[in-house]
Amino acid sequence: MASEAPARVGRAFAPAHVTGIFAPSLEARDPRGRGSVGAGIVLDAGVEAVAQWTPSRQATVRIEADVRRALPISEDVARRLLAHRKGRLRLRLTHDLPIGQGFGMSAAGALATALAVSAATGQSRRLAVETAHLADLYGGGGLGGVSAILGGGVETRERPGIPPWGHARHTAATGCVLLAWSSTAMPSPRLLRDPAFLRRVSAAAGPGLRRLRHRPDLRSLMREAERFTDTLALGPAPVLRTVHALRSGDVAVVQAMFGRSLMLVPWSARGRSRAIRGLELRGSHAVELPIARRGARVIAPEQQRQSR
Repeated sequence: MASEAPARVGRAFAPAHVTGIFAPSLEARDPRGRGSVGAGIVLDAGVEAVAQWTPSRQATVRIEADVRRALPISEDVARRLLAHRKGRLRLRLTHDLPIGQGFGMSAAGALATALAVSAATGQSRRLAVETAHLADLYGGGGLGGVSAILGGGVETRERPGIPPWGHARHTAATGCVLLAWSSTAMPSPRLLRDPAFLRRVSAAAGPGLRRLRHRPDLRSLMREAERFTDTLALGPAPVLRTVHALRSGDVAVVQAMFGRSLMLVPWSARGRSRAIRGLELRGSHAVELPIARRGARVIAPEQQRQSR
């Protein structure tokens, strides 16, 4: 009896991301060219995926994660990439941030899964990116989250979809952001299937997106994101009150789409102290994170998680 082939391991990381402003774009005939135009910040936190694939006559997928909930988008990615391969896949996912709070964790999970499984099975990065994008798009995770996290810094999605259909410009940015959230998530799939809501979003985003084309830096993004938050007024009243209470000349504050959560960017040490104190007084879950320098990537076997 022939011995079983040895397991192959792939490890990948994909960053989280907070959208500051966006407009849906779903008209393209090819779904790889659908998603959104917009802008946001890529974070130095996200999802790490470790895929262990063993070629065999059996075809099984086992997913382990550090969250107590189903992960249908990541599972769909794994199964699609294994559609024409027989073997046993064990996938382990580790999330740095909560899911369902507007931090782009579904896209990060989809892309980390795709890159890890592709590395373990010898498939291309392009196929991994396409598979993650389509799973996130059709699974209701978001509109363009995968294209946004292919690089770091401030991202500006100038054409919807993934390359070469879409294009996102990545502008390097330094510093940290503060994220704050409540215990209750805001479901995005229902909203993203509502044509009236999507038309409202496009109208709110249009002027700001035109201005950002000329100056896609961090301060310009946060200025337009604040206008977008105020115009759209998507959050519950307590969230919007907190936005305005914490906002000042030293701190930019926006609602993270889609979630009962906030992103704060301090412009000074005084602003940082004021923001942290304000969040503590409100009892918010909060974390401070650097802006990412790089986007999603496969991790070489000798690298440690902290090296990203």
